[in-house]
This record gives sequence, structure tokens and C-alpha cells, in this order.
Amino acid sequence: MKTKAILGTNEVNAILDAARQEAEKNLWNVAIAVVDDGGHPLALLRLDDTAPIAAYIAQEKARSAALGGRESAQYEQMVNGGRTAFLSAPLICALEGGVPIVVDGQVIGAVGVSGVKADQDAQIAKVGALSITK
Repeated sequence: MKTKAILGTNEVNAILDAARQEAEKNLWNVAIAVVDDGGHPLALLRLDDTAPIAAYIAQEKARSAALGGRESAQYEQMVNGGRTAFLSAPLICALEGGVPIVVDGQVIGAVGVSGVKADQDAQIAKVGALSITK
């Protein structure tokens, strides 16, 4: 039987704290979502003055990264490279800013961020994801 790490409340809070600190350090207003390995929401934080749509997009980025086991930016690259069929794939958000959380080679969840430029969203998400996997 295989065993697998899971995201508990302590880990989710650590991820949110690290991502929030990165966003606030750069004065970026964003929404930060954390999901489990099945893409189910564990936490959502929308910083002050962040557009409401960012909360939805952050969750979709996180869900896509968790279910696909890869950064959501890779889907964006596929679409930009001509594989436009990915735009119709269910539960796939082809926008940069979703990052899987990998422990011992297994995806245990993901972080999604939305609200600023794509590379900035990804920067915040990576800080959150790496906060518990260092």
C-alpha cells in the first residue's frame, strides 16, 4: 500500500502566509487559493482592493495545477504553441499562476494566484508552494 502526504491546516496556513507576505512585500493585490490533490478548495484569501474575479481565477489555476500535476503556465504555452483544443478541456485554466505542491514526487495540492501580471502571479504561487517543501 502506498502512503502520501496531505495538506493539513498548518501547511495550508503556512502556504497562505508565505504567499501573502510575498504579495504584500511587492504591493500586489491578489487572490490566493490552495487546493488539495483533487482540486478541492482548502483555503482562499482575497487581499484588500483585489478584483472579485481574481478569486475565481485563482481557484481555477490551482485546480488545474493540482489535477494536471504541472504548472498552469504549461497549458498556456501549449495553447500559444497552437494546441488550441486545450481551451475546451474541462477544468483546465490555461493561464500562468497555478503551481502544484509536490512532496516525495507526489502532487498533494496546488496554489493558484490571480490579480497581477502572469509572471507575478506565478512568483507568489511558487513562494507559497515552496514554503512547505523546502
